[in-house]
Amino acid sequence: MGSTGHQQLRTWWKESSVYQIYPASFKDSNGSGTGDLKGIISKVDYLHKLGVDIVWLSPIFESPQIDMGYDISNYEVIDPPYGTVEDVVTLKDALHERGMKLVLDLVVNHTSDQHEWFKESRKSKDNPYRDWYIWRPARYDDQGNRMPPTNWDAHFQGSAWEWDEATQEYYLHLFCKEQPDLNWENPAVRAKVHEIMRFWLDKGCDGFRIDVINFISKDQSFPDSKKPVHRGSEFYACGPRLHEWLQGIGKILREYDAFSVGEMPCVHDEAELIKAVRADRGELSMIFHFELMDIDHGKEGKYSYQKWPLTKLKETVTKWQRFMYDNDGWNALYLENHDQPRAVSRFATDTPELRASSAKMIAAFMGFQAGTPFVYQGQEIGMVNVPKDWPMEEYQDVDCLSHWNLYKDKIDEDTKKEYLRNYQMKSRDNARTPMQWDDSPQAGFTSSSKPWMRLHDNYRTVNAAAQVEDPTSVYHCWRQVLEKRKAHKDIFVYGDFDLVDQPNEKVFAYKRIAADGQTALVVSNFTDGEVNWSAGQGVKDLVISTSGLSLEDVKGGDFTLAPCSAVAVLV
Repeated sequence: MGSTGHQQLRTWWKESSVYQIYPASFKDSNGSGTGDLKGIISKVDYLHKLGVDIVWLSPIFESPQIDMGYDISNYEVIDPPYGTVEDVVTLKDALHERGMKLVLDLVVNHTSDQHEWFKESRKSKDNPYRDWYIWRPARYDDQGNRMPPTNWDAHFQGSAWEWDEATQEYYLHLFCKEQPDLNWENPAVRAKVHEIMRFWLDKGCDGFRIDVINFISKDQSFPDSKKPVHRGSEFYACGPRLHEWLQGIGKILREYDAFSVGEMPCVHDEAELIKAVRADRGELSMIFHFELMDIDHGKEGKYSYQKWPLTKLKETVTKWQRFMYDNDGWNALYLENHDQPRAVSRFATDTPELRASSAKMIAAFMGFQAGTPFVYQGQEIGMVNVPKDWPMEEYQDVDCLSHWNLYKDKIDEDTKKEYLRNYQMKSRDNARTPMQWDDSPQAGFTSSSKPWMRLHDNYRTVNAAAQVEDPTSVYHCWRQVLEKRKAHKDIFVYGDFDLVDQPNEKVFAYKRIAADGQTALVVSNFTDGEVNWSAGQGVKDLVISTSGLSLEDVKGGDFTLAPCSAVAVLV
């Protein structure tokens, strides 16, 4: 049982909800086949009606697009297919007019290898930009063969070090070889990052999502790793100077009362994570941790499968709900984003019969937890993973393709089929198929006959136009969850969290308890069958039912949950 009476620090970003846009896949305004800023501007009213408060754009800055914009070549110029800086200002103004805010994606662990800084850095060992990046000499084995400085792995397969023939040294890249890591030990790098932040905050942007921010500090002795997967991450995920540098970022954010959420993969240590978000630390508003996202990763990492029981989901959710509440931190609530598969497919049931029910259940299950909810584009209409029959040729995710190219010639046919099954379940492409606006050709995403990525085949039945006027739709379920969360903010925003019926492998139930004792009960049926469930007490009021239950149906405390459904009540 949690401790009621604990007073949470109150602030605007805790009461807000966030909608993430993946610009290339959101809305194309000019027939290029790629989404753009003017397309986003045309859908601002759609977002406003949904009830979200903050719009976060995945990277829109100048980029060779090796990793879909997470390889930036100029932080103060918009990539031309997306638009211009003036378009960003227009979007910001349109959101502000509606009481909404704009958040940009800040990628400063690494740049593109086409950034002028790196072009200079690789010219010579004495170039002024040389130590803006991480260069190290080669090692040699007993036979005189050249080896990388460490055995660290890149997150997109292979070594994290790339040999540079011109200067005869290796540079570090924790992701693609085209994404060299910046050297944050250099004060000039830190000063430039601060300058970039001020550039966009001074234009009226309201904050940042900060990419892999816990990777910026590396153990300067660069030891070899003994880990079986993500080798080296123990030496850079929350490195020795991370919190010093986060406080420098936090100082600027506080000047502007700006929003921040830091992406922090490869770390499950609560003590490290709380340092980044505890109210008195002055670092970040909240973080994305990855423990929940790793729930189905097998022994060989992301592209191997591990089955999980509902009690494991409960254990992980409860751990972070309790920990953040008890330690004055804050959760970023998410079940999908541009790097993760669709939540309906991953956590519930994506069959045509239960897809919509599952999407509504997830809205209530996630949206009423303690933290700031993040809704990823298409989640509000119940979009699902790519079809199982898509051939390898349709996949575009550099992570997925790198894995396939690394192993395809070394494995038998059965292993190939297993990898393909895992790509369909976990590839980042699942989140990147174009947004499904209506049932017209190309789902209203583009007028081009060749969108940058193939649309999901189900767009004729799963689309926004079919839902915005339907009060029983997934879209309106999300709208109601976000509305009720604010209407009962003492409970759902600032209240305590208690898990209920922990051993139950069919139902995930929890209570939210306000400081004054007001209590809500949220009950989610994760199965494809009906479940009878007892609250053990009477119900005072119905907050929401995703399957149409009435107060009369639930007020006695005993009720039947439809397959893949949820109910939230006041008790």
